[in-house]
Amino acid sequence: MFGALGRAMARWRWAVLAGWLVLVVVGAAFGGQVFDRLASTDNLRPDSESQQADRRVQELKPEGDKVVAVIRDRDIYDPPLVENVQKIAGEIRGIDGVKTVDDLYSAPGGRIGADNRSSLVEVELRPGLADAQRERTEDLVVAALHRIDAPQVLVGGEKLAEREFEEQAIRDAAVGESIALAVLLIVLVLTLGGFVVGLVPLAAALASVAATLLGLLLLTAFGDVGEFTVNVVTLLGIGLAVDYALLMIARFREERANDLTAAPGELLARTTETAGRTVLISGLAVAAAMLGLFAFAEPLLASMALGGAVVVVLATAAGLTAVPALIAVAHRRIPAEGTRHWILDRLPRPRKALLPRLAVVAQARPGPVALAVSVGLIVLSLPFVLGANLANSDARALPARAEARQLYEVVQRDFNVGRAEPVVVVVDADPATAAVRDLLNQLNSMPGVVLMQPRPDVPGRAAIIDVTPEGATGDQTSRDLVRQIRALNTPVSLLVGGPAAELVDYQESVAGRLPIAVLVLFLVTAILLFVLTGSLVIPVKALLMNALTLLGTLGVLVVVFQWGVGDVLLGFDSWGAIDVTTPVLLFVFIFGLSMDYEVFLLARIKEEWDRRVRRRRSSDDAAASDRAVLAGITKTGPVVTAAALSISVVFLGFLLGGLTAVKEIGFGMVVAVVLDVTVVRGLLLPALMSLLGEWNWWAPAPLRRLHQRWFASGARVRATAAVSAPRADSAPKTTIST
Repeated sequence: MFGALGRAMARWRWAVLAGWLVLVVVGAAFGGQVFDRLASTDNLRPDSESQQADRRVQELKPEGDKVVAVIRDRDIYDPPLVENVQKIAGEIRGIDGVKTVDDLYSAPGGRIGADNRSSLVEVELRPGLADAQRERTEDLVVAALHRIDAPQVLVGGEKLAEREFEEQAIRDAAVGESIALAVLLIVLVLTLGGFVVGLVPLAAALASVAATLLGLLLLTAFGDVGEFTVNVVTLLGIGLAVDYALLMIARFREERANDLTAAPGELLARTTETAGRTVLISGLAVAAAMLGLFAFAEPLLASMALGGAVVVVLATAAGLTAVPALIAVAHRRIPAEGTRHWILDRLPRPRKALLPRLAVVAQARPGPVALAVSVGLIVLSLPFVLGANLANSDARALPARAEARQLYEVVQRDFNVGRAEPVVVVVDADPATAAVRDLLNQLNSMPGVVLMQPRPDVPGRAAIIDVTPEGATGDQTSRDLVRQIRALNTPVSLLVGGPAAELVDYQESVAGRLPIAVLVLFLVTAILLFVLTGSLVIPVKALLMNALTLLGTLGVLVVVFQWGVGDVLLGFDSWGAIDVTTPVLLFVFIFGLSMDYEVFLLARIKEEWDRRVRRRRSSDDAAASDRAVLAGITKTGPVVTAAALSISVVFLGFLLGGLTAVKEIGFGMVVAVVLDVTVVRGLLLPALMSLLGEWNWWAPAPLRRLHQRWFASGARVRATAAVSAPRADSAPKTTIST
């Protein structure tokens, strides 16, 4: 089937490229509309308790969105300033959509900053405004507040911060992708040895991105697509398309070197017969990882899951169709294997590529190497395991220059004196009853409570109680308080909400569904790797290695983003936490990309193993396995290294943006790729395979026969038919034959 695909792509290359060109043109013309349809997606499902509490609060005492301004650096009682503020406050009250305006001079309880030279203005909009009308009203209010005659007027609010997030995300995507693509082209030209061959992976990547934008635009017709989705999935699509193109080009070069007289169509048939199969299995594995986000069932993650699945399918399609067609057109301009650009030829050529050198070290002492790498990655994970502070990103995740962030920090410091946002308790019972009075006393006497304050004028038989905890919003004290309130033994019905409760709900939801996600990913991985290798041992080993890569990456992430080590170098201000969604997204992305490299290497290692078993050149099965591993890594290692370098360039584009949450994803992916390609694939993989020997390829006899009948082809069937389960006396050996 894959060979026929290669021949078809060679024969119909111009038609295939014309189809992709049409897709690129349409994507360029219409795909940009997706940026106008991005939405702020919630972290939580509507049925979570904190979301129910928020809706109940809105039912009992509706509140509109707020625009907040801080007037700074002028005597707050200066008569011209007082007159100016009162005049503008009156103008704002007349704007359609404004409900109330509270300032220091026209409302009781006006707020003065800790420096005694600043005051607060709060504008509440009418509840229930449609998004378009709300944004128009916000713009008018912001413009009016900025006319206040003071040295500095900072204006912001929750919805304004969300809008600034969206706009920053769009700017970051444009800048990051443009620079990443330019640098990527340079890297590809230098590593592949020519300008034309360097354009092949880039053309596949651009085709994938254009098609992805169209796919995301289509998704907006069925549901919300989050503002971060476009940033993440488009760069992921670029990386995957480049990976698959590099693999196809490398295999085409090899096939051509082995048979200089074969026609390009036949060479492409041989290329797709092997590398095309690898691309498909890798794409399915990464797509399954993306869809694994659905197991967490949160709206934001669902949006990422759909977008990720779309881009993986399209990148895989480009790798199987556009790349062979481009190779068929440009095959004469593809230099021989090992050719480097003239700039690199001026530098000393290494005697052996990185991964083969590491593999030789690992196979020489597999036990110590496997132990050292595993322990090292576990130690690297300790900052995350023992001290990760996961919190919902707020305005502090915006760039330092963003007005919404500056306002947030000034309000917290000068007006809220660092006090945490309250935990909101909604009680559906008459406040005058003894049960509610007992509840109030319980809340007031709880450890860690700074202030307990019922809201006045709540209609009906209900109460809304604000319980302010010690410490910061969403910290351990706040989360513990949420759990304690929910665990109270009280006869009245209550709901607990607020920012800390939202964080508790998210963490508990993710923790509860993590086993399901792991099970789904493991089953899909086991099936795909079984199809590729015929082994049940390799999927288990792959899952464990991926887990070590993820944990090590998260540990580094805590050191950099939570502790702030290197924040100046990376261009952000640490806010003492990691966005709560980052570990989940990295879990899926790292798992998917790790499987990408795992499949690349294992496919070639399996070929070499089958060849050695078929020829029976060695009576030592452990030595044959070691030679197969080293040969597979030697032939595919350069491709994996080039792919890792290329995708690292792509994800480094995330670091050029201003959103801390996006920087976390980009930095985490680069760290994961570096760890995975060097210590995990370069050292741990060959060490473990050397320790396991022939056991690497074990599967029960019925499954082995199933694989030979349905999933192994030609030479592979003949080779694997000779392989039985490891003999009773053939325990895994660590002896290396040199």
